[in-house]
Amino acid sequence: MHTGIAIAVFFLLLYALPGLGQQPGQEQTDHSHMEHQGMKMDKSHTDAAETFIDQIVDHTTSGTSAEPGSTPASMLMLPKENWMFMFHGQAFLDVQQQSGPRGAGKIFSTNWIMPMAQRKFGCGTLTLRSMLSFDPRTVPGRFYPELFQQGETAFGRPIVDGQHPHDFLMEIAALFDMRIGEKTLLSLYAAPVGDPAMGPLAYAHRASASEDPLSPLGHHLQDSTHIADDVLTAGITHRAVRLEASGFHGREPDEHRWDFDSGKIDSWSGRLTITPTANWSGQYSFAHLSSPEELHPTEDLQRMTASVSYNRMLGSGNWASMVLWGRNRSLATQLVSSGFLAESTLRFKGGNYLWGRIENVDRTNELLTGRSLSPSSPEEAIIGRVQAWTAGYDHDFRIVRHLETALGAQATFYGAPDTLKPAYGSHPVGVVVFLRVRPEGSNHHHHH
Repeated sequence: MHTGIAIAVFFLLLYALPGLGQQPGQEQTDHSHMEHQGMKMDKSHTDAAETFIDQIVDHTTSGTSAEPGSTPASMLMLPKENWMFMFHGQAFLDVQQQSGPRGAGKIFSTNWIMPMAQRKFGCGTLTLRSMLSFDPRTVPGRFYPELFQQGETAFGRPIVDGQHPHDFLMEIAALFDMRIGEKTLLSLYAAPVGDPAMGPLAYAHRASASEDPLSPLGHHLQDSTHIADDVLTAGITHRAVRLEASGFHGREPDEHRWDFDSGKIDSWSGRLTITPTANWSGQYSFAHLSSPEELHPTEDLQRMTASVSYNRMLGSGNWASMVLWGRNRSLATQLVSSGFLAESTLRFKGGNYLWGRIENVDRTNELLTGRSLSPSSPEEAIIGRVQAWTAGYDHDFRIVRHLETALGAQATFYGAPDTLKPAYGSHPVGVVVFLRVRPEGSNHHHHH
């Protein structure tokens, strides 16, 4: 009962907030005001290096991650005196069913909202940003079903065949960017909870996965550090190249999703990002994670990721894609796990979206022992690779001004290794039908 009320309240909130962004007849005035303050909705530069610096200063993504500069980011924008206020968010209401011996069904909502504010100070720009999710209330039972997924805990045991909800506090951060030359930018990021310089933009926020309501199977090999505590990041950008370093608390969020999980800064990461053109962006990152798993407190991990993103603007839409590789190495057991992903979303004729995702990920015996974890459980080991193929479609209906409301569905087909077929069946399938809403504001991007 409480979960249903929380889902209803969250969707009503998303319906109500767009009306606060602009009043009728205000759009042209707001556009002129933003340009007057040096915060234009669409920046077009012939110099790719300046474009990348402008993209960083805009901070339309989570943490300090980057996407191709041509990627549109729809958000509500309101100038107020010397400040620019922005609001972005997204919510899915999902009805899910999976086949096979371990398949399950559930009705749940995944969601997040991102209010932020910016102000210029001479050659610097201050950004204040928060990101909140009501997942702890709208995902009942502390996880939603997802075959072959593993990572984090619920009720003191590993989550298997399920994905945990996000914490209520996903990000609370202050960012300051200062130009130290025509082509160079110094950036600082501080967050009691936030996103260190590790991996690509997290799946919930990247354009190539914008319509997929479920997490990738490789989430804990690729981008699960997007919610970390006590994060400090420094970055230097010159032309199209950016180098960053972060220190943060390495323990992943526990299953109590409403609080802070702060601790000493015991982990670090570094990331190199290159954006050779407005349509391309690539990153390589490496991290040392101190005791990330609650159930394995003496086990440190090394995580390495590499990704390439592409976006192309079309006449009435865009095409966003990513290829991604991630790897974990346990320093305690020397166990190495890898995951590969390719995903793409095509927006065409304005309100139509077609997307797909292909994954190939290592899975461990925790899938078979996690539900009955005990001190005598065998040491974690790789037992095979799982393949997943996803395809989906949704269509926007213009029901409420400044709100994109879509109905859609997707299906995922799995390929299980022989070691897992007795438990899962040969070809299990998962299907999701959903309602998706998000604010429709200015398409904030750098290149036409």
